[in-house]
Amino acid sequence: MTRPLLRVAVPVPLPECFDYAWAGDTPPPAPGSRVDVPFGRGRRVGVVLELPESTAVPSGKLKSVSAALDPEPLLPSELLATLRWAADYYHHPIGEVLSHALPGLLRRGRPLAGASARSWRLTAEGRAQSIDAVRAKAARQADALALLAAGALPSEALRCAGIAPATLKRLADKGWIEEAAAAAPPPHSHSSPALPELTPEQRSALDAVRASGRTYAAFLLHGATGSGKTEVFLRLVADQLAAGRQSLLLVPEIGLTPQLVQRLRERFGEGLAILHSGLSDGERREAWRRARAGDAGVVVGTRSAVFAPLARPGLIVVDEEHDTSYKQQQGFRYSARDLAVLRARRLDVPVVLASATPSLESFHNAVTGRYRLLEMPTRIGAAGEPCVRVVDMTRHPSRRGLSAPLLAAIDTHLGAGRQVLLFLNRRGFAPALFCPSCGEAEQCRRCDARLTVHAASGELRCHHCGATKPLTWGCAACGSERIAVGAGTQRVDDELNALYPDQPIGRLDRDATSRKGTLDSVLARARSGATRILVGTQMLAKGHDFPGVTLVGVLNADQGLFGTDFRSGERLAQTIVQVAGRAGRRDTPGEVLIQTHHPTHPLLTRLLAHGYAEFAKLALAERRRAGWPPFSHLALWRAEAARRPPVAEFLGRVRASAAAKPGAVKILGPAPEAMERKGGRYRMQLLFSCTERAPLHALLGRLMAEARDWREGRRVRWSVDVDPLEV
Repeated sequence: MTRPLLRVAVPVPLPECFDYAWAGDTPPPAPGSRVDVPFGRGRRVGVVLELPESTAVPSGKLKSVSAALDPEPLLPSELLATLRWAADYYHHPIGEVLSHALPGLLRRGRPLAGASARSWRLTAEGRAQSIDAVRAKAARQADALALLAAGALPSEALRCAGIAPATLKRLADKGWIEEAAAAAPPPHSHSSPALPELTPEQRSALDAVRASGRTYAAFLLHGATGSGKTEVFLRLVADQLAAGRQSLLLVPEIGLTPQLVQRLRERFGEGLAILHSGLSDGERREAWRRARAGDAGVVVGTRSAVFAPLARPGLIVVDEEHDTSYKQQQGFRYSARDLAVLRARRLDVPVVLASATPSLESFHNAVTGRYRLLEMPTRIGAAGEPCVRVVDMTRHPSRRGLSAPLLAAIDTHLGAGRQVLLFLNRRGFAPALFCPSCGEAEQCRRCDARLTVHAASGELRCHHCGATKPLTWGCAACGSERIAVGAGTQRVDDELNALYPDQPIGRLDRDATSRKGTLDSVLARARSGATRILVGTQMLAKGHDFPGVTLVGVLNADQGLFGTDFRSGERLAQTIVQVAGRAGRRDTPGEVLIQTHHPTHPLLTRLLAHGYAEFAKLALAERRRAGWPPFSHLALWRAEAARRPPVAEFLGRVRASAAAKPGAVKILGPAPEAMERKGGRYRMQLLFSCTERAPLHALLGRLMAEARDWREGRRVRWSVDVDPLEV
């Protein structure tokens, strides 16, 4: 009797699946189930894709599988089909795609059943503690005691509130907390606080989504910062919970997750599942399990949460849909925003993409009717739109990047008891160490980039490969004293401390928040008003709400005005609008100062005079004339190696092979990447462009099948990026 066959996706960098014979005593596992299979000299955890009738593998070489790891399929049929589509669309091996969608413990073959996270409750001794007294010595321990005073909470919920496992261990060692059986109440059992009254714009947007019912519809919610987009989400989520359905909410950054989770928990209780990279393996598995079982009415997370299985799907929301964090830049290069729309269509549920600065692709989809445009241009509260002024840096003196008009404005707002936010998308002390005598600047030996001065740590650091060297002020070439040129967030921070020694100043960038817990601490102090001046990088433009901020300063708007990437203008406009939106979020009017050496640049003048929507229309018209997305579809074929010649040779052959296949696809290159040498490796690329997707993907598929057998391909590391964010 012929044994049943399994076609298994194994997490290896190969495009094909592998056939095995089923040797178990039970019926073969269904597609979506995990199996432990022999592979090469070892074993791998794979996922069954199908049960084929026949195989091309000779019977003598066909290996056997005798047991499944799951009693039922781990991946629902909808999610499995979506992942197979994604593997085809992004031209990535299916085994690695499926592995990426699973929590780490499940990838390693650990069981799903019984994977419950630890929960904690106060002991009698813990309830007897004075929280104020504890806070004087250990603020985080006091926070944990305050949270647990209302009842037992799982570790996942405490972590999202900023309570680290080490804090819980210290409390347990003191005998103030103990483990408790997890017993979170269902979301609908929570006593919701009084709801704010909706504005007419909020009501209109809410009614439009509700009118779509239970079926698929895509909405672009274009709402000004402070217009109340989150309240619209919460009302929609409440609708789904009342109907017994789940909602999936995606946010771009871990830093935004605690803020959103807090609002969700206040509104709906503990029926949440949180998925992001800051959780432990056990917590991620438990959240994934609760989403799959339908125990969690709300699933919230970052990019990879788009692969969460949903037992009772009802709604998908993508907040800050324009954010580049939704695009995976390494390995499986998928767009979580685009896959969220695909999943909504397959699940037949509405999807809401929201942003104050929508991507031009989403804006185009709304203008052409593919998405329905919902507009909320009015801020809530009496503050209204902030007053925006441009500071011409060619006419005003500056002190470490701080112009005289900006310093005067800072004095005014601080004197009124308000907070100030300063944005500079350049971390470190200074971007270059320069010798004025011989003209030499300190370069990274492994990258085509200058080393950044980090004066506080006494080192020079490459922000691309991570290389460091001691900071010395003497020039190695001529012996003269070198100077730090330009200003980064550290230098601005130092200058502010010198100018305002009595004002608490906070810094929000990757260096200042590298230690665990520091990000939450900086944000909490800013929201509470304890920090009077907050200076930071792109991390400030991520949807944070700082109620006391009335002045925003953009220290250098010129960084994106003349970028080589066709999206640089769009990103600068998004950044300016997002950062400016932090000013005057309540009833106090806000002010925004934008420092630039090019005050009459068309991008700035159009944006500031007419708003983001008019800017988007102008930018789309330019894109149409130039043939850039969304009026074309792109793919980048990248290659890198320790030497330049193998890279050029390989991509040259790719281009030659593509040229031999006539069609509508345009090919540019090979050309060096914007930074050709990075981390000691030379990088080049080919750009493929076509007005239709089908010819582009067909050509990529044929070329990739050929290139895997080329000798030149074994001398380089190569990849294909579909719908790249940077070219």
